[in-house]
Amino acid sequence: MNRLSMFWLKTVMLPHQVSTLPQQRATAQTNIMRKFFFLAFFPLIIWADAHIFVYHRFGDSEHISTNTSLKVLRDEFDFLNNNGYKVIPLQRLYKALQDGEPIDKKWIVLTIDDSYKSFYENALGIFKEYGFAFTLFVYVEASDRGYRDFMNWDQIREAGKYGEIGLHGYAHHHMVSLDTDAIKKDTEKAAASYKKELGSDPKYYAYPYGEYNRKVRRAIETFGFDLILNQNSGAVDGQSDRHDLDRTALTGDNTIEHKLRIRTLPTTWIEPKNWPKDGKLKTIHATIPPNIKNLEYFVSGYGWHRINAKNGEVKELLNLPLKLGRTRIFLKTGSRQSSIILVKE
Repeated sequence: MNRLSMFWLKTVMLPHQVSTLPQQRATAQTNIMRKFFFLAFFPLIIWADAHIFVYHRFGDSEHISTNTSLKVLRDEFDFLNNNGYKVIPLQRLYKALQDGEPIDKKWIVLTIDDSYKSFYENALGIFKEYGFAFTLFVYVEASDRGYRDFMNWDQIREAGKYGEIGLHGYAHHHMVSLDTDAIKKDTEKAAASYKKELGSDPKYYAYPYGEYNRKVRRAIETFGFDLILNQNSGAVDGQSDRHDLDRTALTGDNTIEHKLRIRTLPTTWIEPKNWPKDGKLKTIHATIPPNIKNLEYFVSGYGWHRINAKNGEVKELLNLPLKLGRTRIFLKTGSRQSSIILVKE
């Protein structure tokens, strides 16, 4: 029985006895009405979509592609406050996914990758000012070796007083290019340094560069992280995979308002599984909810195209030479979307 079924059973479907005493009978009737109300709105609650966003640099105009200006950061935070959104710790989202609790569509999780010094010097104070939780994913080698552009361990410990700290690998490798043993060695080294400096084992892992495939995922899963996060644009609902959570990047002038419109499209990707050996994408094959008939698909370098689903199955035969070493494939209907990344080894 899955987590949502357990939640349903405990919250709604447990049998109750109705006493013949008038007061107890009235109480029971009230409880029945409450459960009826819950049943009516249960799908809206359980299948709501939270959002995880990822930042990199702050107030650093020398690196435009990964930078968020401090004005844009404040504008985004003001938008969240003014529109009823609630920034929650990553731990809170983990608990909801683990226990099968309802996911609130107003939940926001903020993450920062790479532990650049610009976060500590320019943005940490703004996060504190707004009282917003965050998770900082540490590029461990940079802190161990004192790289100039990155936070040192004292600064990371200081940031940890106001947010959570996660792991972003040791050497920030392109993990897909490594064999399984090398992936594990990098992660072991990162986790050991993390524990030495912070006194605990890391609970969360974010893939360097957002790059992964099945080999990388399986290797990282052996470490028992509570959550593993990618960098595929998307959202999170009650059925989301705790070891493959979508995060949407916020950089430059990309508006958070637009990104908040994204919803989850429940999808099981069948093909492609990995980067094709001959460099050609042969098939897009996935299962989706059976009520969805019309979608669009996207392949990096080829744009959007219409596709039809039949009985909850999407299958498109192609023969596309992949143009980019990092290729993203999307399925989308309305605001709902799902995506995968293919990375050349």
